[in-house]
Parts: sequence; C-alpha cells; structure tokens
Amino acid sequence: MEAVILILGLLFVAFMALGVYVSVKVVGAAKRGVDRTITQARRTVEETTLRAKSFGQVGVAGELAQLRLSLRTSMRATQEALQAGVAEDASLSESLGLFQRLSVHGRELDDELKRLEREPDRATVASLLPGLKQRTERITHSAESLRWAARDRARQFADDDLAALNTQIDVEAGALRHWTVEEPSAGAGAGAGAGAGGGGAGGRGVDGAQSAQTGEEGPEALTARDPRTQTGYPWQKTVRPETTN
Repeated sequence: MEAVILILGLLFVAFMALGVYVSVKVVGAAKRGVDRTITQARRTVEETTLRAKSFGQVGVAGELAQLRLSLRTSMRATQEALQAGVAEDASLSESLGLFQRLSVHGRELDDELKRLEREPDRATVASLLPGLKQRTERITHSAESLRWAARDRARQFADDDLAALNTQIDVEAGALRHWTVEEPSAGAGAGAGAGAGGGGAGGRGVDGAQSAQTGEEGPEALTARDPRTQTGYPWQKTVRPETTN
C-alpha cells in the first residue's frame, strides 16, 4: 500500500512539473510573439514618420530623415534576402556574418542621425551632412552588394537546375516517341533478294528453252532442296526430310 501511495505521489509531482514547464514555454512563446509584434509596429510607425518627414520637410531635417529611411530600407531588404537564402544555400552563412558586422555600423549611424534630428544647432548639423551622406552611401552600397550577389547566385542555381531538367525532359520525350526513329526496312532487303532469285530463275528458263530448241542435252537436273530443311536463322532447327516406305 505504501508503494502505491509513493508511486501516485511521484506521478503527481511529475505531472505538476510537466505542467509548469509547458506553462513557462507557452508564456515565453507568447511574450516573444508580443515583443515581435510590438517591434514591427514600432518600426512601421517610425518608418512612416521618416517617410512623411523626408517628403514634408525641407532643409536639414528632411535630409536627415531621407538618410535614415534609405539606410533602414536597404539594411532590412538585405537582411531578409540573406536570411531567406541561407536556409537553402549554406554558403550564404559567411555573407550573413559579414552583414551582421555591417549592421553594427548601420545601427551606429542610425542612432547618430536620430540624435542629430533633435539637435537645435542646425548650422553644425548642416556642416556634418556631407560626411553623413558618405557614410550612408558606403553602408548601403555594401548591403546592396551582398543582397544582389545572393540573388544572382540563387538565380544562377535556378537556371542551371532548369537547364538540367529540360535536358532530362527532352531525353524522356524522345524515349516515349521511340516509333519515330528511322529503322532499316526489312522489306527492302527481302525485295532485293526476291528480285535476284527471279533473275536467276529467269536465266535458267532461257537456257532450258535454248537447249530444247538446239536439241542439245543440258546438264542433269539437280534435285532441289526441301524448303523445310533450310535454316533461316541460327536458332532454328533443321527439319529432317520425310522418308518413304
């Protein structure tokens, strides 16, 4: 009885531990989903604000907003392209590592541009704009190089696979249409043999007629072979001639 109670107690504790573990996992997944949704919503609002500033404001504020929008758009597009490609092409993992290093510089530049948006000294900010534009162009150029290289690589793989598939389909289509392949006609050979035989028979008929007209005796007639004893193919057996009693 004590053993049964002990087993039941252990099962109860195990179920309780399992329930706590599952609850923690569910709560963690829900929290990550909420955080991801909040991050995406915040990014969408911020990019919409930047787009409005870049078109609605002029001067230093509009240029800063344009630089931030260009930087964030390029970096996000490259990140999505590399993460989608690395699942199918493991060689892109190194490119993804380089992009992560580039993202550090991109975040630093974005933070600096964000701080300069709140800077009241517009003259100083205007003097910094050429250098900021150069840094933005260098980062976006590097990101675009990685992104287009990954896309060109995926396109080349797709073209090679399509070319190989087309070749296999052509071979299969030719095999399915095997009756269209020209084969040597057996009738032509048979006709040629029949013509030759007819010519020989005709020649012998003419010779026999001439012998009859001249009254000369021709050579003794040879006994013709029984057609059944002739072997047409190597695998056929020779038929024995019939014997008369």
